[in-house]
Amino acid sequence: MVKSEITIDSDPHQDFEDLVTSHFSTTIDTPLRADAFELDDDAKIALIETHFSGIMHALGMDLTDDSLKDTPKRVAKMYVKEIFSGLNPANKPSPTLFKNQFSYNQMLVEKNISVFSNCEHHFVPIVGKAHVAYISNGSVIGLSKLNRIVRYCSQRPQIQERLTIHVAQLIKEALGTEDVAVIIDAHHHCVSSRGIRDTNSTTITAEYSGRFLDADTKNEFLKHIG
Repeated sequence: MVKSEITIDSDPHQDFEDLVTSHFSTTIDTPLRADAFELDDDAKIALIETHFSGIMHALGMDLTDDSLKDTPKRVAKMYVKEIFSGLNPANKPSPTLFKNQFSYNQMLVEKNISVFSNCEHHFVPIVGKAHVAYISNGSVIGLSKLNRIVRYCSQRPQIQERLTIHVAQLIKEALGTEDVAVIIDAHHHCVSSRGIRDTNSTTITAEYSGRFLDADTKNEFLKHIG
């Protein structure tokens, strides 16, 4: 067991509240305002372009330079159409299910699914691999849909704990089964590119439910993913 030591110099209660707030989310869903989708994509891109121009200007960058003049628009399109497109529920993948006609009743494992997300605390990348498994209760899902679920959940500002649970929930929802396991092993650029600047560490999170809570089933899954 790893022990952590926290030194508190001021108000103990307030420091503890700040620590909890900075590392844990209050909801499995990404926090969104009620009006999050009142603007269409084009309007969001235009607004982000304006604000990012302001950021670059504040940093002292010359936006008349040929290399920089289109950067705010590129960043805005990337945010809305690509790396944060998972915020929009319209982009949620529709599962393709098939009857389990071969009565395959063992676990199905798909490992080393690419994860590319962004830390919601610093907006820098989280990069790693997801390993997912389920045991059919009568249906099987198209393999590419497991990758799509991971990508959809990843393409938003995230914390890894929420991402892991979210992937598991969507697989359970798609298949109508609780027998699901998800492990994510990821490298956080907020650790490697700032702060402690540790380039070697990774973070592992896991979510087990249904039959995967059984030690033998869990160990079989862990053996499969190496």
